Amino acid sequence: MRGIAAKAKMGVAIVALLGVTACTAQYRTHGFVPPEDELQQLVPGVDTRASVEDLIGVPATSGVRNAGGFYYIESQVRHFAWQRPEVVDRRIVAVTFDDAEVVSNITTYGLEDGKVVPLQRRITRTTDGEISFVRKLFGNIGALNLSGLGQ
Repeated sequence: MRGIAAKAKMGVAIVALLGVTACTAQYRTHGFVPPEDELQQLVPGVDTRASVEDLIGVPATSGVRNAGGFYYIESQVRHFAWQRPEVVDRRIVAVTFDDAEVVSNITTYGLEDGKVVPLQRRITRTTDGEISFVRKLFGNIGALNLSGLGQ
């Protein structure tokens, strides 16, 4: 009898422990921002696009207009139970270049400098979006022009 009670208590303790650990938040980091000591090595007016790539690496994204700047982006996202993931921290390092591809400025932005813009998938609907596949398949049967086959 004592062994059963001890096993029951152990089972309840394990279930309670699993319940408590399931409710802890998990944090994931996405992207890359170079460490501050590496950013300190960059000298505006001296370093070029190539030397920035050599020193701190290729950026996550870059500007597309006139070869643009380099943008290093790192986000920390909090995942908790059934709730939607929430961005709790974001750092962006923008390295801009002049026309000669020499570093003109290095700027660091944080989450407090802007607002989170949720990315959404947008789908453009076409006029035939409501027509089923079978209807499309058999829709052209009556529209055949057989007059050109006999010639």
